[in-house]
Amino acid sequence: MSVRYAILCDFDGTIAPHDIGAGFIRKFSPGMDAERAALFAAWRDGRIGSRELSESECRMVRVSEPEAMAFADGFTIDPQFAPFAREAEARGDRVWVVSDGYDFYIRRLLSAAGLGSLPYSANRARFENGGVTPEFPRAGRGCGRCGNCKGAEVAQAHEEGFRVVMVGDGYSDRCAARVADHVLARGALAEWCEASGIAFEPFADFADVARFAAALPGRAIGSVSS
Repeated sequence: MSVRYAILCDFDGTIAPHDIGAGFIRKFSPGMDAERAALFAAWRDGRIGSRELSESECRMVRVSEPEAMAFADGFTIDPQFAPFAREAEARGDRVWVVSDGYDFYIRRLLSAAGLGSLPYSANRARFENGGVTPEFPRAGRGCGRCGNCKGAEVAQAHEEGFRVVMVGDGYSDRCAARVADHVLARGALAEWCEASGIAFEPFADFADVARFAAALPGRAIGSVSS
């Protein structure tokens, strides 16, 4: 029986080289550096979950929806991601964007790269009254502390019969890294995996991810595109 792979890719700092969500919060909550730093430290150390982090950060933000969209338009994704995604899907792998960030910039940047049909899961940002309210359509799954627990996304892929590769760079990927079959990591995620004894492969960009994915074992003969 051949193996089916789901490749779950974090967005902020991974598909997009910059952490757009964190930059968005910084940009539109000026003068709140100390408060943001304290919240981040509490999340990093496990004293709060990312859902509580997002709710607290968004209470500091003053922004209109047009301003948020204009901010998102200042970013791009890794130029190797679209070729990787198309090649992987042609091979029969599932590529799935999993984010604990916000849908407005993910949807916008994927569409700009010609990947508007690529499946993704993320938190929602509701713009009203000069501010933003986070919404968590996938809350209640997984650890119960994340806005969008990536560990639950791994579990769903396992239930559907996939072996799972998690690709990420940060603390929001920890739940997924604990349970994925393969982990590709850089940045804070790589440091955490090393400290936690979780095996991982380092990567620099999606050219590295593409090479790793193409070499995964157990596919049916002829399933890899030329």
